[in-house]
Amino acid sequence: MSDWLVTGCSQLLTLRGPVPRRGKQLSELGIIRDGAILIHEDRIAALGPRHRIEKLSKSRRAEKLDLKGRVVLPGFVDSHTHLIFPASRAAEYEQRIAGASYEEIARRGGGIRSTVTNLRRAPTQKLEARAINNLNDFAAHGTTTIEAKSGYGLDWKSEIKILELLSKLHQEHPLDIHATFLGAHVIPNEYRKRPETYVDLLVKRWIPAVAMAGLAEFCDVFCDRGAFTVAQSRRILNAGRACGLVPRIHAEQLANTGAARLAIELQAASADHLEKINTNDIRSLGLSNVVCTLLPGCCFHLGLARYAPARKLIDAGAILGIATDFNPGTSPTLSMSTILSLSCTQMRMSPAEAISAATINPAYSLRQHDRIGSLDVGKYADIAAFDVADYREIPYYFGVNLCSFTMKRGTVIHSKNL
Repeated sequence: MSDWLVTGCSQLLTLRGPVPRRGKQLSELGIIRDGAILIHEDRIAALGPRHRIEKLSKSRRAEKLDLKGRVVLPGFVDSHTHLIFPASRAAEYEQRIAGASYEEIARRGGGIRSTVTNLRRAPTQKLEARAINNLNDFAAHGTTTIEAKSGYGLDWKSEIKILELLSKLHQEHPLDIHATFLGAHVIPNEYRKRPETYVDLLVKRWIPAVAMAGLAEFCDVFCDRGAFTVAQSRRILNAGRACGLVPRIHAEQLANTGAARLAIELQAASADHLEKINTNDIRSLGLSNVVCTLLPGCCFHLGLARYAPARKLIDAGAILGIATDFNPGTSPTLSMSTILSLSCTQMRMSPAEAISAATINPAYSLRQHDRIGSLDVGKYADIAAFDVADYREIPYYFGVNLCSFTMKRGTVIHSKNL
């Protein structure tokens, strides 16, 4: 592994400072103009103005890399993805355009359950090949760390197939993958008439077994209308927490059910979606340490008019994150730059706020903020460079991938036009 001296950073966005970011702190990017980074093995050894870093003795021996005036920031941390799936649901996309709602499609046997049916039949090799292609695309868009969920198996054999594949990919692919057990995605077809039996199965058998095998760090549940109730979700997440799995929760996407308050009660790492939260929820989340992970790609793809109230959450002091929700049905994007664009135009976040919400705050939600999410001495050399003159142009040029260079732990994993 080479030591690197990275120069030519017209704007070096360090994100150094308080963790997590709240309120006005979201706009503090710690920009160094004409910056440079010295990398030793997989860590940042020094960073600062180019003229100072170049004078260090170790810089003279390092391999030189000139980024030629590009904007440089920490690699994106995508804290909500559904990486493992067998195929798209493009037919449902057409149905929605014709007027069918997400819930109507689900009642017809589509949605999550259709992906479950197909995944149970899919060979592991096919799932792995698709996942590797997607991971390579994540890297090409500047993402260096993802969270990835199970939840498209919903039987023991298939859930384990997903989690074991995530573990393998984490070991073999450059990107870091933090696994979440989402056995509580929806009630599988075989238990639809006896949902409590399925909850018992999750609580008493599957969650302890997943935790014992070390196949997940987090436990998630889709707590919403048509999925799991607050009472069921509490049981599931408490079972996970008792086994050492940190709670995450899909909350208030389709209806206001009390899921956000449950996230606060259980001190969840993250409450995700939050389109249907109310004023009391916003106030309570603002006083909590729960990261509010907003998923505007899902709203966009579903053609919804109502996005999560990012500005109200920021004003209340909440910890805000954004993520792709990469999945085959409701948000088939792995571009965090696109999510930045949607956060700015649809949720009225500033470009600086969106970048903080795509880096340091999701790193905090993954309990990795001491290693990733900002550029500082001792942290991993996870770096993304963009072919723009100003960081605000990253969301400005929507739908365009301007990431020209990605480095993960000191190793170049994507490079173009350098």
